[in-house]
Amino acid sequence: MIRLCSSSATRAMLLNQAGIEFFQESKDFDEDAIIATSPKNFVYQATLGKYEANLKEFGCEDFPLLVGDTVVTSQDQILRKAKCVDDARNILMTQSGSITSIVSCMIYQTPHKKLIDISQTDYIFSEFKQDDLEKYLASGEWRGKAGACIVEGFCKSYIKEVRGYESTAMGLNTDILKIWL
Repeated sequence: MIRLCSSSATRAMLLNQAGIEFFQESKDFDEDAIIATSPKNFVYQATLGKYEANLKEFGCEDFPLLVGDTVVTSQDQILRKAKCVDDARNILMTQSGSITSIVSCMIYQTPHKKLIDISQTDYIFSEFKQDDLEKYLASGEWRGKAGACIVEGFCKSYIKEVRGYESTAMGLNTDILKIWL
C-alpha cells in the first residue's frame, strides 16, 4: 500500500488502472515561489518540495511515499495553471499548431529505496479551431490544469503525433513505477 501525496484524481485513476494499491493523503507545498528557467528543473523543484513536506509530515516507515508534479511547456515557455480565462486562452494558443511537452517528475520513497524519475511526453498539435477553443474556455474545464488542458479532453482531437508515455502526460509515469515496484 502506497501513500499518494497528491489530491489529483488523475494520478489516483492512473494508480488504479495500474493495479497499484494506495490511499491519498498529502501535505500542501506552495510551488509559486519556485524560480526555474527550464521545465525539468521546475518540475523537479516542485516535486522535491512536495516530497520534503510530506516526508516530514508522514515519514515513509508505515507506507511508502509517492509524490509527483507535472509541467507543460511549449515554444520555450513554461505553461502553468491559468489564473483566468484570458490567461487560459493565451496558454492554449501557445500550444495550437505546436509541439507541447509534458514533463512529469515523481519521487517514490520506502525506508530502503528511493526512485526519482523525470519523464517527458511530446504532443504535436494541429491548430485549434476558434469555435472549439471558445466552447472549451466557457466550460471552465481548463481550471486547475497545467497548460490549461488535459490531453484526454479538449486537446485529444487535435493530436497529430505522440512521443512518450501517456501516463507521463497525465501526471505520473506508472509504466516506470510498475517496473520499480
